[in-house]
Amino acid sequence: MSALEQHSHSSLSSSRTGLQAFITFQHQPVNARASVLFALESAVSRGCVKIVEGSTVHCLGGVDGRCVTIEVVSPNFWTRMLSHGDLGFSEAYMAGEILIEDLPGIMNLWLDNEAGMSSNTSIFIRLTTAISGMSNAFFGQTPTNSKLNAIASYDQSNKLFKAFLDEKMMYSCALWGDEEGGPSGDLTFRNDDRSNELEAAQMRKIHHVLRTARLRPGDRLLEFGSGWGALAIEAARTYGCEVDTITLSQEQKRLADERIRAAGLQEHVRVHLMDYRELPPDFEKAFDAFVSVEMIEHVGSKYYEAYFEIVDWALKAEGATAVISSSTFPESRYTEYQAEDFMRKYMWPNSCLPSPTALINAARTGAQGRFALSSVENHSAHYPRTLREWNKRLGANLTQTLLAEDLPAVGADLSAFDAFMRKWRYFFAYAGAGFDRGYISCHMLSFVREFFFEWLLSYLLALRGKRNHARVRAGVVSVERPMENENNMG
Repeated sequence: MSALEQHSHSSLSSSRTGLQAFITFQHQPVNARASVLFALESAVSRGCVKIVEGSTVHCLGGVDGRCVTIEVVSPNFWTRMLSHGDLGFSEAYMAGEILIEDLPGIMNLWLDNEAGMSSNTSIFIRLTTAISGMSNAFFGQTPTNSKLNAIASYDQSNKLFKAFLDEKMMYSCALWGDEEGGPSGDLTFRNDDRSNELEAAQMRKIHHVLRTARLRPGDRLLEFGSGWGALAIEAARTYGCEVDTITLSQEQKRLADERIRAAGLQEHVRVHLMDYRELPPDFEKAFDAFVSVEMIEHVGSKYYEAYFEIVDWALKAEGATAVISSSTFPESRYTEYQAEDFMRKYMWPNSCLPSPTALINAARTGAQGRFALSSVENHSAHYPRTLREWNKRLGANLTQTLLAEDLPAVGADLSAFDAFMRKWRYFFAYAGAGFDRGYISCHMLSFVREFFFEWLLSYLLALRGKRNHARVRAGVVSVERPMENENNMG
């Protein structure tokens, strides 16, 4: 039995926690490989992982469930894993230090064993996680950082996004209907021509958002997060609205303006390059409706109430509607302090996923009760297929030559292009497994501003109910019993 095998055998027979194991390793010569293998063996109880390094094979985990394989190309992988955990794993994959054929399988294995993986992280990883979470919460979404976040997230290359998005370039969850076989139709529904299914599903999403906003011809619509102009164009062209949409991405604004001019709608749609906290004074109480599709993830928990205060300030006093779609955390997973991980470092820097309740509470406080929650929809089931479709299109359409002008470093170096492609493949698999397994979710919330007389009636009825309740508690029950009975009927 080799020294590594002896170490693994003795470690397996121990019931020590990951913290105790880390302390033990501090008193031994640094051996990243042995440390990581011990932690993985302790963590994986469902399914198994086979790690191949040269002629050595490590089989870790249980016998039940699917087995996935990781081929180690560079020993740097072990150091990354030991020092940065799952973030280090993603970086090793992007750097080509490991090869994985079944990337979704690896993601599912991690989710199946999440509790064990979390408990086996080192003190160093826990400390850096706590620090980065606090830094993100307090400083990640300041006006200056928000501009930098937008540049990193959306100003890479419009050609890149054209390569995998639908023709309207909606960078958000599509809604898959029966015509496309539903959210899993690409896996179970036979269709010889799937070339336009993403286009149909994204157009369905656009119209669902705009119908939920209760738009009428002549309404003025405010949008936070322009994307490349698809929703704003459709609101003006089909619903007859005047639209003001804001973005921090210069590349998005440039292409959105081109598309708006091509549609002949430049007199009806205006794209503003500005932070949502910098709206001009003439926007006050100017809008009939507000929409935002997967932009609030860039706002940050520190600013949720201010966000809704601004929306309240911009919407008319009566009859207005607000519709907000967002990737979210389930309530049990939500925290205001969201640490740096693969997504927050490489895809959307300093992003922060809200929970539905966090948004609802912020809307109530920020708008001082002037919004009534109208609907909450869970679109999570539709995201995995959206991500699978993006992954297929990226593989089919993106070439190194296509990126040469916008990203010369990637366009000139094949190894850089390969790493770039691995980053996007990792993202699609990472997010897809998260939505599929409920680790993250996607919700659409709508709020309405009641007309004054409707609000006054509801207020008086609520006030009357409170007075009745107070009189009952005081013992004045004989007069109030008929009202109590009437209120409790049905």
